Amino acid sequence: MGGQTVSRTAHFALHRVTLSSPAVADDASTGPGSARPQALFAVQAPWIGAVIPKRWAKRAVTRNTIKRQIYSVVHEFAASLPSAAHVVRLRSTFDRAQFISATSDALKRAVRAELQALFRGVRR
Repeated sequence: MGGQTVSRTAHFALHRVTLSSPAVADDASTGPGSARPQALFAVQAPWIGAVIPKRWAKRAVTRNTIKRQIYSVVHEFAASLPSAAHVVRLRSTFDRAQFISATSDALKRAVRAELQALFRGVRR
């Protein structure tokens, strides 16, 4: 969460940290104990993570459903995301009175619509 928040909706926030890619040396001068910076990620592509706290989604089945929706929506927007590490964070709860079932179609549609709005609102 040390990066910048690039998009926010009522329930989600999208954080981004740009990836640094130091020059890769042929020798072991970038290994442990060296003074040269090490690449955190070897691939220059968008990386996605999801943080769904128990505080906002009590049931594991709800957390897993939300994570599946996040990774599904990311495939739609992957081409438009810059090469960086992105973290989608759930920042408030979905009303259990409105979404009684943890895996209801209504909850899946609501989560998906909000995630699409989240990724459409990404600032470069």
